[in-house]
Amino acid sequence: MATCKSKQEKRVVYTVLEYNPLLDSSNMTTDDWGKIGKDIEKNYENYDGFVVLHGTDTMAYTASALSFMCEHLGKPIVLTGSQVPIYELRNDGRDNLLGALLIAGQFVIPEVCLYFYNRLYRGNRVTKVDAGSFNAFSSPNLPPLASTEVDITINWDTVWRANTMTRFQVSPEMNRNVGLLRLFPGITAATVKAFLQLPMEGVVLETYGSGNAPNNRADLLDELKKAIDAGVIIVNCTQCLRGTVSPAYATGMVLLDAGLIAGGDMTPEAALSKLSYVLAKNELDIAAKKKMMSENLRGEMSANLAGAKLCLSNSRFIQAIAKSLSISCKEELQAIRDALTPSLACAAAKIGDTEALEALKGMGSNLYLGDYDGRTPLHIAACEGLLNVVQYLLINGASVYVKDRYGATPLSNAVHFRRKEVVKLLRKTGAHFSRDELEEAGTELCSLAASGDLDGLEIWSLAGADLNIPGYNGQTAIQVAQAVGKNEVVTFLVQVMSNKSKTVFGDFNEFDDDDDDDDDEVNEM
Repeated sequence: MATCKSKQEKRVVYTVLEYNPLLDSSNMTTDDWGKIGKDIEKNYENYDGFVVLHGTDTMAYTASALSFMCEHLGKPIVLTGSQVPIYELRNDGRDNLLGALLIAGQFVIPEVCLYFYNRLYRGNRVTKVDAGSFNAFSSPNLPPLASTEVDITINWDTVWRANTMTRFQVSPEMNRNVGLLRLFPGITAATVKAFLQLPMEGVVLETYGSGNAPNNRADLLDELKKAIDAGVIIVNCTQCLRGTVSPAYATGMVLLDAGLIAGGDMTPEAALSKLSYVLAKNELDIAAKKKMMSENLRGEMSANLAGAKLCLSNSRFIQAIAKSLSISCKEELQAIRDALTPSLACAAAKIGDTEALEALKGMGSNLYLGDYDGRTPLHIAACEGLLNVVQYLLINGASVYVKDRYGATPLSNAVHFRRKEVVKLLRKTGAHFSRDELEEAGTELCSLAASGDLDGLEIWSLAGADLNIPGYNGQTAIQVAQAVGKNEVVTFLVQVMSNKSKTVFGDFNEFDDDDDDDDDEVNEM
């Protein structure tokens, strides 16, 4: 299991916003999930990560729901809380809060996570297992994404990444006509029938063992099949804390034959949230919704990763190095891989060799990790203007938000080297300048205006920069252009700023009916 240790050297600025009124987590509803999601979406480009403080009772449900609502996520969203209130002398709140803030501020882990008791978990993999211990949560079927004890250790091999070139968005709509039904010996057909009546549209059926149900109860199976034929989606999940649904036994096959969808090793919280999310997609027909329920959307169920692990041990390159160093164990092989492949991947990206990148990926390498300077293959491809390599990396999980040791993102690299098509693609994917980059933009824009560099100004505009940012002396680019008589630059800047003003005004009108107190209602980084 490849890991990465890092010392925290970045300065992180935090903004704290608060809901009013504050809610006990037992009072949370799907509307509250949607509000948290939309508040994150509204502030997404202003922050590198988000921390949501939440009560422990329903935190697993909220973490699961947010993981599905937040589509094409590229930044960390970390939920945390405490078993004992933070104002008590002996509590777990301070450590949990500090750990969540550190992880969200220092690492680009593009998942909805839950941080508790020195462990970072995938949000849709956790369940609360203890009401009287600081170690309240467990991720039964997936190891933690990170541990924070003496060192912060990130298991990058486990981190889930959206393989997409689509901009981040939140789908807050959740269907509330869903429920959990737990089988027990002697359950009556009348009970099942009553539970499956309208307006029920989706059910998570918690079955025995590896997804088993009595195969000698035709009355129960008949009620399940009637509901499925009527359009109710039923997902089969195990009652066991660990393990997965498998049709290995006859008692499991009867449910598959009846039309139930195997839930794999999803937790009941994840299965219910996923069902609510999928059923809310009214543009899809019932077949498409069932297909989505059986797919691994956000890492909520296990996938077969054996191929990559086998490729690692079969790699001639890695074997040759291992032989020269006289090592052979799996852990040491992975250590070699993780030390060498970031630099190799960057070298391949520089010359546009996607076949080499594919080979490295086949060895189990992560194409989104940085080299000794923190530069990822996406940084290199953006500098070189290799659009096909940028596309390849994005659909294989590369992050547009990673910064190198100098604080530069792939977008700022593409702007510096004037790679216009790469800038367009990165912006389409959701890339934006960081606060530090914008602070330095004003002086650069003034310099471009003074020299009459229209191409340079255009590339900054395409990258989303505000061309009216003042430079170090307080002057803006248009003021500099007027002072030095660059009339064509003045005309260009006026036109660009006019177009952007119209867009902003249109967006303002579109959302003008929002509640006035929205700005006070999110806990975030």
